[in-house]
Parts: sequence; structure tokens; C-alpha cells
Amino acid sequence: MKKTTEKIAGYIFLIFGCIAIVSVGAITIYMLVKGVPALKEVGIPELIFGTVWEPTASNPRYGIFYIILSSVVGTFGAVLLGVPIGILTAVFLTDFTNESKIGRRISSVLSAAVELLAAIPSVIYGLIGMMVLNPLMYRLEKAIYAGNTEHQFTGGSNLLSAIIVLAIMILPTVINISTSSIRAVPKSVRLASLALGASKIQTIFRVVLPAARSGLMTGVVLGVGRALGEAMAINMVAGGSVNIPLPFNSVKLLTTQLVSEMSYSSGLHRQVLFTVGLVLYLFIVGINLLLTRMKKKGELEHD
Repeated sequence: MKKTTEKIAGYIFLIFGCIAIVSVGAITIYMLVKGVPALKEVGIPELIFGTVWEPTASNPRYGIFYIILSSVVGTFGAVLLGVPIGILTAVFLTDFTNESKIGRRISSVLSAAVELLAAIPSVIYGLIGMMVLNPLMYRLEKAIYAGNTEHQFTGGSNLLSAIIVLAIMILPTVINISTSSIRAVPKSVRLASLALGASKIQTIFRVVLPAARSGLMTGVVLGVGRALGEAMAINMVAGGSVNIPLPFNSVKLLTTQLVSEMSYSSGLHRQVLFTVGLVLYLFIVGINLLLTRMKKKGELEHD
């Protein structure tokens, strides 16, 4: 009876695993079918490396190079800002809050705040960014470019605002996964390091974090996916213009391009937007494969 139950459970798990694989395969095929025709119609050099986006002009042009570059820079900036904050917060929650009653209270409040950040809808982040962050960025922009008559002010809706909002949005993912990974490191590893004369800080950064590297990389992978896939909040704070991705330039990302134009597009314009979606999909797949390979390499070196 026990063996029969285990076989049935194994078949059920296999079915669910196959459903997941088929779903990914179906999405991939659909994106290829919808996205490839525009590549043939417009041409890969013009579409991928073109810098002018004018889909409604009498002579339409569909260059998405600046849009791709803005997505890469925005995601990299958000990860560069958010991941260190997330990992250090996880270190604080796991190694610095259990030494006193006040520390445990702080840990409880901070954990609740992180969970709340994860539950806040994207549109709320965008709304707060538009009403609070953008005016601050506008003041900073005026202070930096005061007297520069050639600079076009964006009202604070720029790449820097998008990076800050994205960094805040990936924090819950990075903090939660990093906290779980650090807590999974055996206590004996910490004690062994301390017994050899290492300080607590040295133990954390030279022993604990390298031991938790696999989980930390998982947090980074999911954070990158969240940053690349976010649309609504970024559409509200980034400005919505196709420009070189400089800090105070109004920009469009791949996701915001789809959100802002898909509703009224038609014909070749709509096909090109599906190609934009295909490029975004390939970016996410490529980055996940790269980070997964780095993660496995780190595990092998650690072993």
C-alpha cells in the first residue's frame, strides 16, 4: 500500500513538472511566432540597433536600441543599489538582533516592514515615486543644471527615479531569500570561525556569506527578474521618452514600451511591440541562465 501511494505521488509530481515545462515551452514558441515576423519586416539592424522610435510618423521608424540600453542600465542600477542593502539588512536580522530584548523587537518590526513592502501593489510605488520622488529629483536636477540653457528639464521623471523605485521594489525579495540562506548556515560554522580567533564581522563576511552564496545568488536572480519585468511603477516615474539612458534623462524601458503603446497599436507597429516583448523575454532568460551558471560555479568552488 505504501509503495502504491508513493508511485501515485511520483506520477502526480511528474505531471505537474511536465505542465511547468510545457508552459515555458508554449510561452517561448508563442513569443517567437509573434516576435520574429517584425524582425524580417523591419530588419534586425534597424530594429535592434536603431535609435529613433517614431511608429506613427509618415515614414515610421522602429529603433529600440536606446530602449534596450535603458532597461539594462535601469536593472543594473537597481541591483547595484538594492542588493547590497538587502544583503546587509539580512545580516542585521540574522546576526545582530538576537543579542538583546531591544534587538529582538527591532527585528520583529523590521521583518513586518519587509513583508509590508512585498505586499504593496506596484501602482502604489509608482504613485509615491511620482508625487514624492520626482519633485525631489527635479530640485536636484535644477541645482545641478542651473544656468545650463541647453538642458531639457524632465520634471524629475527620469532614469534615476526609475532606478531608485526599482531598487526599493526588489528589496523584499532579496532580504527574505538572503535571510533564509544565512540562517541555513550551520551554527557550528560560525563557532568554528570564532574559535579560530576571527571577529564577528570577519566571520560574517569571510565565512557565513560565502557559505550562503547559493541562496544569495538566488535572491539576486529573482531581484533581477522583478526589476526587468516591472512596468506600471516605472511607467509613472521614468518619463516615457526614448533617450540615451543618462541619470536625468526621461527614458522608456522595454516593459513600459509595451504598456504605453500596445492598447492603440496596429499592423506593423503591433508586430514590433511583440518583438520588444520577445527581446525582453530573451533578456530575462539569458540573465537567469548566466546567474544560474555563476551560482553553480560558486557552489563547485565552495565544495
